[in-house]
Amino acid sequence: MKTAFAAVIIAIPLCISAMTASAEEKAAATQQNKMATCNKEAGDKKGDERKAFMKECLTDKQARQQDKMKSCNKEAEGKKGDERKAFMSDCLKKQ
Repeated sequence: MKTAFAAVIIAIPLCISAMTASAEEKAAATQQNKMATCNKEAGDKKGDERKAFMKECLTDKQARQQDKMKSCNKEAEGKKGDERKAFMSDCLKKQ
């Protein structure tokens, strides 16, 4: 009984640390995706212009995505199922 209790006591912190590491990995992947997208959008910009663009791009990306979703959702009113899904996909890609 004492052995099982000790095993549980040891396992709990290990599980918590594994969950925390997973969340940190997801956050890192999201940041990497943002960087990749902003780098593509930056194109041929160089120096201070590129630096300013990257700063703005990386900080405003989430707000712009939310604005896109709101706009596309308004336009998609009345559409359902596969038609809505296809419309939303196309709308979010072109904005």
